[in-house]
Amino acid sequence: MKRIFLLAIAALCATVAVSAQNVEEAINTYNNGAMSLQMGDNASALLYFQQALATAEACGDAGKDVVTNCKNAIPGVALAVAKDLIQKKDYDNAITKLNEAAAIAKEYGNADVEADANDLVPQVLLQKANDLVRSKDYANAVTAYNEAIAADPDNGRAYLFLGSALAATGKIAEAEAAYAKAGELGEKDATKQLANLYLKVANTYYKQQKYSEAIAAADKSASYISTNANTYLIAANSATKLGDNAAAINYYEKYIAAPRAKNVNAYTFTIAVLYQQAGNKEKAIEYYQKVASDPQYGTQAQEQLKALQQ
Repeated sequence: MKRIFLLAIAALCATVAVSAQNVEEAINTYNNGAMSLQMGDNASALLYFQQALATAEACGDAGKDVVTNCKNAIPGVALAVAKDLIQKKDYDNAITKLNEAAAIAKEYGNADVEADANDLVPQVLLQKANDLVRSKDYANAVTAYNEAIAADPDNGRAYLFLGSALAATGKIAEAEAAYAKAGELGEKDATKQLANLYLKVANTYYKQQKYSEAIAAADKSASYISTNANTYLIAANSATKLGDNAAAINYYEKYIAAPRAKNVNAYTFTIAVLYQQAGNKEKAIEYYQKVASDPQYGTQAQEQLKALQQ
């Protein structure tokens, strides 16, 4: 019996010695992590802290303090690793690391890091999408914007940028829907973007000599912003090409009344001519009188006024 007791004591002493050795190893590994952190090597620091945690947890109560220190450090370092990837524009891996950081922070009870990591995900997706737009990779930008929206459905800015990317790919109806949603979420630029979207469509149709379609698109643009002179000029010129003088007069009148309209006297003279051709003597006189003193159109206007007033 005495021999068995001595063997048991020897085994206990060996266990204690191994446990102490493991705790020391965990402490040394933790310190290596702290040193890596000071040197700005977040990735190495994270690995050291995770290794120290595993070693300390295996030590039971003896490694309790090291476990606590590791769990306090790991969430923040995991987030720092993700931020390093963001700086390198390695967006896909950054998002993976952000999700990992959020999960670790939740497990270890660090609500601040969890919230920060989750908040960064849609921002990184948005940044990724914006970079794709800068490189004119609009199709992949659309995908990234949709991912950002999935992560943050109330992000009006993401919808606004999505609209631009969709417009660049020629998906006009989808772009309109994205801009409209951005407007619902409080983005003030959404209305302007909708007006510009259909102005560009109108201009494209005009160049393609699709004048009826150009007028419809111009009307759509004006339904969002009614003060854009170019919208009415495209519609007026399209109506002229179609021989619809009444519509042309209507749009030219809106054009010259709009802010930043150019060559106003030229189009005023055109309106006078169109009214004269339509047999509306009173309106023709009204518009000729507006340019009667113009250096370029005055002489012709005065001649027509004399003819009309006889």
